[in-house]
Amino acid sequence: MTVKKDGLFIVFEGGDGAGKSTQSARLAQWLTSQGYAVRTTFEPGDTSLGATVRKLVLHSDVPVSPRAETLLYAVDKAQHVEDVIKPALGAGLVVISDRYVDSTIAYQGAGRVLSIDQVSAIAWWAVADLVPDLTVLMDVSVEEGVGSKRRHDRMEASGADFHERVRGHLLELASAAPERYLVVNGRAPKDEVTGLIRDRVDELLRSDTHTVSHES
Repeated sequence: MTVKKDGLFIVFEGGDGAGKSTQSARLAQWLTSQGYAVRTTFEPGDTSLGATVRKLVLHSDVPVSPRAETLLYAVDKAQHVEDVIKPALGAGLVVISDRYVDSTIAYQGAGRVLSIDQVSAIAWWAVADLVPDLTVLMDVSVEEGVGSKRRHDRMEASGADFHERVRGHLLELASAAPERYLVVNGRAPKDEVTGLIRDRVDELLRSDTHTVSHES
């Protein structure tokens, strides 16, 4: 039996500098032009509480241990789902989020060398097991991504080995559930990447398992 779901939940993941923001913005613009109601969002920081977490973890001089970092990101995710994602999906919107659970598993689990199973359990509990309909993984080498940035926040400054572990685990997550992921080369021509993403999203929108609102 097919179960209909309100809204459509799309997540963009990938290393720093992979092009997530560019492609998520392009997707939102296209969907809006097609008449769909869209809510764009991001993690960490797109709630009042989340903004405080983001500043503390990424831009302050306050020491944060790997375990504390994991729990702080879980706080951001729990509030984000409660305040932003669930209400938008309930209203039938297409929700596009720049980062979600996979980032915590890859960055705090693989990157900080904590237990993947424990970090995963914390992150999924925080979001009440709300799974995206599609995760677009923008894949680039560490050198092409975060290595090309001139200024770094605390996470970006964690070193090449850290970011290699993050990239490797994101690819592992995608490989384990190909029906829910689209892996694209973040350094391919932008229009080519945009087209691949649109085609995959269009398939989801044409399915009979989602009820998605249109702008009047």
